[in-house]
Amino acid sequence: MNKDDFEFISDRDISVDENFASQGYWKGVAVHFFRNKFAVTGLVLIVVIMLFAIFAPIVSTYSYDEIVSITDTSGKEVIAKSLSPQIGDGSAQNFFADRTFIFGTDDMGRDLWTRTWQGARVSLIIAFMAIFIDMLIGTSYGLISGFFGGVVDHILQRFIEIAGSVPTLVIISILAIFMEKGIGLVIVSLLITEWIGMSKIARAECLKLKEREYVLASRTLGAGSFHIIFKQILPNTIGPIITQVMFSIPVAIFTEAFLSFVGVGIVLPQCSIGSLIEAGFGNITILPYQILPPICVLAILMLGFNLIGDGFREALAPKLEDM
Repeated sequence: MNKDDFEFISDRDISVDENFASQGYWKGVAVHFFRNKFAVTGLVLIVVIMLFAIFAPIVSTYSYDEIVSITDTSGKEVIAKSLSPQIGDGSAQNFFADRTFIFGTDDMGRDLWTRTWQGARVSLIIAFMAIFIDMLIGTSYGLISGFFGGVVDHILQRFIEIAGSVPTLVIISILAIFMEKGIGLVIVSLLITEWIGMSKIARAECLKLKEREYVLASRTLGAGSFHIIFKQILPNTIGPIITQVMFSIPVAIFTEAFLSFVGVGIVLPQCSIGSLIEAGFGNITILPYQILPPICVLAILMLGFNLIGDGFREALAPKLEDM
């Protein structure tokens, strides 16, 4: 062999076929997710609602608990009660003609624009806090149950069956007796009722993964059970758990809205989507504009998170023809 028989690779023009180039798992998930038009639409809807919920109460002229009023020429205070949506035109024909109320005002004279987005903020905070804690509890419970199996799994699953058989309304009614109405009651209600589904997903994934070769290798090297559970198995179950979280968030938002609607949730003057719907329900026949904004926001949130959940489910398990 002569030296002319060889050449350095760096001197050659090497092209890479991008269609078959290797890519990471999460990069592939992102590619499939953003190819889904419905999932991207849901993401845009949620981002827009969250931006309004964060910034609208900050830049609004009125605070969410402020009763808008004006003093007339005689010194009498006039409250802007039940004003329909209007854009201030600078006219002096009535007391509030120069004021802007995009969603109108409620029976107490508070700006519904600010209250709607403040309510969306409160509902999102409650939902995210509850689902995050539920994810920690449910995932840990399910992984431990599935990994150890035997008597441990049997006892833990019987407890889940008992907890799941109790109607949610019964649990909420009992909590309402011993706890004050407000955000704390709503969060505790969500914590007690929403972790069971998460634990079942985690247990099913653990039963599937605990016999894999990398788990056997970790056992052979002397790794402990909890190290295997949270360092080896948990990272490989994160996909289905994220999908479950995306579907659980709208359920938590709807549950919060229901609790506030029936009067065991948010206490005035604080507001949430449910409390605003409950307040507008009494005037739905004569002042329908009061209930429309919170209902529309709730519908958009439910639709957006469900579209994102469907997108993640398809992205994490793409069909062969989509590859």
